[in-house]
Amino acid sequence: MTGPAMPRVDFYILASAGETSRQVFACRLAEKAYRLQNTVHILAADRQQAQHLDESLWTFRDGSFVPHEVVGTDSETGGAPVTIGVGTAELRPANLLINLTDGVPEGLESFPRVAEIVTSDEDCKRKSRRRFADYRSRGHDPQIHEL
Repeated sequence: MTGPAMPRVDFYILASAGETSRQVFACRLAEKAYRLQNTVHILAADRQQAQHLDESLWTFRDGSFVPHEVVGTDSETGGAPVTIGVGTAELRPANLLINLTDGVPEGLESFPRVAEIVTSDEDCKRKSRRRFADYRSRGHDPQIHEL
């Protein structure tokens, strides 16, 4: 008997710097996955980032429409294909987990795919290297995509 399949882990390396670049790319990735009829959960680092992502998903690109909701808010209906949450208690089942935290999230085994977004900032690269090594130590084979 075999256990659950290991999720595919992809590191997207951006040429640009800054948290805004990271969040805009997260929105683009969520939109692409949604258009391919996948569900997405974005794991935000904190409530402020979750709120910013909520706003950004409406405005990051003219003409974009990404139905989404923030977990744990009054407006949560439980039916949106894209969810945003903070902490593992707010993880929702999805085809893709976009991790915007500094660590490897617990419970990631329940996702077929995990995306990590890395900007050119030294701090972001350093934290991402740690996550990359952590994924490896857990038996994952992370893939790197330089954009």
